[in-house]
Amino acid sequence: MKEKVNIKNVTIVLVNPKYPGNIGSTARCLKNMGIERLSVVCYEKPDMGMMKQMATHIAADIIDNIRYSKNLREALENFQYIIGTTARLGTKSVRQPAISPRELAIRLVNTSRNNSIALVFGPEDRGLTNEELKYCHTLVNIPTSDQFKSVNLSHAVMICCYEMFVASRGHVKRFTPRLATSAEIEAMYEHLGKMFIKVGFINPENPEYWMMCIRRFFQRIHLYSKEVKIVRGICRHIERHVGKQKT
Repeated sequence: MKEKVNIKNVTIVLVNPKYPGNIGSTARCLKNMGIERLSVVCYEKPDMGMMKQMATHIAADIIDNIRYSKNLREALENFQYIIGTTARLGTKSVRQPAISPRELAIRLVNTSRNNSIALVFGPEDRGLTNEELKYCHTLVNIPTSDQFKSVNLSHAVMICCYEMFVASRGHVKRFTPRLATSAEIEAMYEHLGKMFIKVGFINPENPEYWMMCIRRFFQRIHLYSKEVKIVRGICRHIERHVGKQKT
């Protein structure tokens, strides 16, 4: 029997949305596609009445249960696989190659079974910045006509959620180990950065340039929680070795 993406493990994350009505429209789209979890990154909670007006009473429960965060890192810390949406396809040195919503849905059929998934959307006027995209393991781009490339926020959410809803596969079920959470991965990057500076591998005046390359390297693979612990164990071993040499 074919399996679908486990949408119970999917959360839609909106970063600093400009209009409360768009949050309500997004909630309505989620309800259409059977997704219940909505997270919003914002400095102040949006107007509840305006959100519920666009959500209608059908999706009011999704509005009531929104998880609010002050920043994106906090919002993503418990997720194991993070997808960022982008309309801009930059150079490979800055942005990793993007896939289509349909390709993403196919990938998630297996990954979503045992892992928490976050699908992140940026503000309506600018989308996600490079700084925000650094947390993402995969980028998604919605193909559009050259005549008009801009896609409404709730429309973009609906397109991606629709593909996840209908995605299915025919191959045999297989077990997927638990992927590392965003919090575990960010702690690993911080540990690696400190270790690289200590051993003189990167310039302490501009560590972010090299660390972005390291991020791109690790984001090409699925990092399991156990593997992150191994990387950090290697860092500790190198730090102890360097410390002994200096003494």
